Amino acid sequence: MKPPPFAYHAPTDLDEAVGLLAEAGEQGKILAGGQSLIPLLNMRLASPRVVVDINGVAGLDGIGTDSGGVRVGALVRHSQLEADTAAAEAVPLLRQGLRLVAHPVIRNRGTTVGSIAHADPAGEMPAVLALLDGAVEVRGPSGSRTVPAAAFTTGPMETALAPGEIAVAARFPQPAPGTGTAFVEIARRHGDYALCGAAAALTLDADGRVTAARCCLISAAPVPLVVDLTPDLSGTRALPGELDEAAAAAAERTDPEDDIHASAGYRRHLARVLTGRALARAAAASPAATAATAADTGATR
Repeated sequence: MKPPPFAYHAPTDLDEAVGLLAEAGEQGKILAGGQSLIPLLNMRLASPRVVVDINGVAGLDGIGTDSGGVRVGALVRHSQLEADTAAAEAVPLLRQGLRLVAHPVIRNRGTTVGSIAHADPAGEMPAVLALLDGAVEVRGPSGSRTVPAAAFTTGPMETALAPGEIAVAARFPQPAPGTGTAFVEIARRHGDYALCGAAAALTLDADGRVTAARCCLISAAPVPLVVDLTPDLSGTRALPGELDEAAAAAAERTDPEDDIHASAGYRRHLARVLTGRALARAAAASPAATAATAADTGATR
């Protein structure tokens, strides 16, 4: 199929892009990577009158890493961010999530900020942003503002972006010291939309006891579902039985739906299993757990 007719604009300045989008109102769409928009156009599931291509806008393709975390511009491709060593060291969950996004060909063109703005309930990058309590930088006719991740995704394929606003960057905070992270999911084939997925962040103190724990589930609710598991795990040593109980508590919070791919019950089952796996991997990845393993190894030599 071919897309419906639309007016195409390719501005080279951000203010020009904002002006064009504001003029189009709700009939305008932004084109960055296009890996979600183009299929929607071709299947005529979206019929914008105006498409604003921002690929020529300078200053949107940078990755910035500092002690606070990682800032990702709107034109940064998934593959570019996945290959960035400094970003992966500062926020390991970025690379862990990106490796699950679609297929390499898609990641070569698709953008991380675009994926967040698309707000697919099965999307990995909105979950990464939500779990880390990140934020989206927005530019619009009224100026700039920053929207916390918890307020950005308002429903399936819906965000807090107002007509005329562009998501220009996303900020991913660096996890607290002692934090390990992990992202696991189940799909029919690697790269397909996840039937369910779970990202986890777990913080251990020097004695190997949990001080903070969170998970974020995808394909299990209308928006990325963040669950604070600190009350369930605080003070524990993240043993398998303890993690299983916390995972069951997280699964009870899900609100999946039946569809042609899986039943709601099966997705809730996956939520429990995958949350347990993600928590276990996050615990193992914590610097505190790594140090304890190294100490034990040295003591047995």
